[in-house]
Amino acid sequence: MEAGRVLISEEEIAHRLKEMGDEISRDYRGERLLVVGVLRGAFMVMADLARHISIPVEFDFMAVSSYGSSTKTSGVVRILKDLDEEIAGRHVLLVEDIVDSGLTLDYMLRTLRLRNPSSIELATLLLKEGVQRVPVEARYVGFRIGPEFVVGYGLDYDQLYRNLPYVGVLDEHSLGVC
Repeated sequence: MEAGRVLISEEEIAHRLKEMGDEISRDYRGERLLVVGVLRGAFMVMADLARHISIPVEFDFMAVSSYGSSTKTSGVVRILKDLDEEIAGRHVLLVEDIVDSGLTLDYMLRTLRLRNPSSIELATLLLKEGVQRVPVEARYVGFRIGPEFVVGYGLDYDQLYRNLPYVGVLDEHSLGVC
């Protein structure tokens, strides 16, 4: 299964996630960190990033939806799965695969801040530049990309292509290929 042209290779992703893990380990030295993955897309990023974090970490997951089967966000955010852990007084690192419009992450961050964590920061593999409808600050950014629709490494189109080991630009010839 291919997804058009490769935008970010498997090797580039591995190298950058190691750098991000090292930075997170330095920034949270002496702390216990709750790493929260945003399902489904962030599961690959979260797993590989966590292997490079050298401090004690716990894991939890949230699932939200704002896309459905479209390549554009609907703007309506639904929480499909909430956290199992309490976050009051804890250091929380929200891990996402991509920051696109910012609508979903803005909603999630506002919702989680109401639960009084000691701190909450965002780590994302990809940040799309120039498309944010709501500004979202990501403390840890893997790669900055343009507005193209990308798949692979957890990112999907209609639930396909998540298993690609790289990030590729989806083209019209890739749609419907299994």
